[in-house]
Amino acid sequence: MLAEIKGLNEECGIFGIWGHEDAAKLTYYGLHSLQHRGQEGAGIVVACGGHLSGYKGLGLVTEVFQSGTLDVLHGPAAIGHVRYSTAGGGGYENVQPLLFRSQTGSMALAHNGNLTNALELKLSLEAQGSIFQTTSDTEVFAHLIRRSQASTFVGQVKEALSQIEGAFAFLLLTEEALYVALDPHGFRPLSLGRLGSAYVVASETCAFDVIGAAYEREVAPGELLIINGEGVRSERFAPERPRSICSMEYIYFARPDSHVDGINIHTARKNLGKQLALEAPADADIVTGVPDSSISVAIGYAEASGIPYELGLIKNRYVGRTFIQPSQALREQGVKMKLSPVRGVVAGKRVVMVDDSIVRGTTSRRIVTMLREAGAVEVHVRISAPPITHPCFYGIDTSSREELIAAKHSVEEIRRLIGADSLAFLSKEGMMTAIGRPDVSPQRGQCLACFTGQYPTRVGQVTRPCLTVK
Repeated sequence: MLAEIKGLNEECGIFGIWGHEDAAKLTYYGLHSLQHRGQEGAGIVVACGGHLSGYKGLGLVTEVFQSGTLDVLHGPAAIGHVRYSTAGGGGYENVQPLLFRSQTGSMALAHNGNLTNALELKLSLEAQGSIFQTTSDTEVFAHLIRRSQASTFVGQVKEALSQIEGAFAFLLLTEEALYVALDPHGFRPLSLGRLGSAYVVASETCAFDVIGAAYEREVAPGELLIINGEGVRSERFAPERPRSICSMEYIYFARPDSHVDGINIHTARKNLGKQLALEAPADADIVTGVPDSSISVAIGYAEASGIPYELGLIKNRYVGRTFIQPSQALREQGVKMKLSPVRGVVAGKRVVMVDDSIVRGTTSRRIVTMLREAGAVEVHVRISAPPITHPCFYGIDTSSREELIAAKHSVEEIRRLIGADSLAFLSKEGMMTAIGRPDVSPQRGQCLACFTGQYPTRVGQVTRPCLTVK
C-alpha cells in the first residue's frame, strides 16, 4: 500500500496456526498476504517441544525473513504479526509477537487494534511494581494476565480481557494452546479457518487462500477461542455488544479478495463506486482510481455513470517505503516516485479521479497537480467515504482533529485547497447502503466515529503517537 501517500495506516495484521508441521512457513506466507496491513516490522513465534522461540525484525516480511531464517523455527504451532506503529511508536522492541518468559511458562502475544485505556492501566500497573520493556499497549495485556489471581490460565486471560477497553484482536500462544480473542464490539476483522486437521486464524481471509485453508467462520465479538490438540473450544469473556466493525476495512484497509464479516471487499467497493456515481455525477471523459484500494470503486463508478474506466495512474511497486523519509520534501518526491499519471490516457481529457479518503489533503493536491501536469483539462475528485472529521482511537493513525482537513474546512474550501474542478464525498447513508451489511442498527453494525465523532467506547487517555497523514 502507499503508506505515506495514502495517509491512513492500519496498525497491523495477525496470523496464527495450530497443528501443522510447517507452521512457521505457513505463517510466513500468511503474513506476506497481510503485508498491506503493516510494513514497519514483522515477527513469528513458534511453539515446539515445551518451549517458545521466535524471530522478528524491522521491515517487510521478505526483508525480515530472508534465506534460512525460517529453518530454525520448528514446531506445529505459530503466530505472526505485521505492524504499523500507532500506540507506542516504532522501534524493534515494539515489533510483535511480544514474547514473555517466566518460571510458570512462556507466552507470546500478537495484537491488532488499540487499547483506549492503556495509559491508565499502565500507570496503575507501574504503581504496583510492574516494569515495562516496550512502549506498546500490547504489553499491558501480558502484565494483567500475570497479575490475575484466577485459578486457571483461561481464567487469568478472561480476567485480563475484562479489564481492557477499545479495539483488540489478540492471538496468545503458549506451549499448550493458541488463544484467540476479539473485543466485544468487534472493531477489527478476525476469521477462523481449517487446513486439513490444522486450525488457522487471520485478520483477513486472503491469508487462508494463499495457504489453501478453508474459511470456517468469523470470530464473534466478546469470544475467546482455545485451540489445542483437542480441537477448538469457544467461551465468552464479555457479553456481545452492538457490532462496530471499522468502516475503513471495507473502504480502504482490507484486500479486495478478502471477505470481512461475510462481505467481499471488491464487491463492496464496486458498490461504493456505483453509489458515488448516483450521488455525485460528473461530466467527464474518463474515470480513474488511485491505486490500490480505489480501483474497485472507480470501476463501479464507471459502470454506473457510463464513463469509460481508464488506467490513468500507475503505482510503481519497486521503490522504497516513503513513510520512513525524514523530511516533507523527500516524502513529496516519494509520491512522484510511487505514483505516475499515464499521460497518453489523461492528456486532453476531463478526468474523474476516485480516491478512498482525504485526511490532510496534501496528497490529494499533489495527485490533482500531477494529472494537470500530464495534460488533464479538468480533474473532478470523488471520495468513496464521508469526510473524516474526527481522529480514530481504535488502531488507525488518523492524527489529531486539528490535522484533519475536513474538521475545519467545508467541501468547497477543500476543493479549492486541493485544486480540483469539483469535489464530492459519499454520504454516510450511501456508504452503509453500498457496503451492504444487514440493517440491524442505525449504523448497520459499523463504527462511524471518524465521520461523526460518536465513539462506541470510552476513549480515555490513549498512548498513540501518530504517523503522518495525507
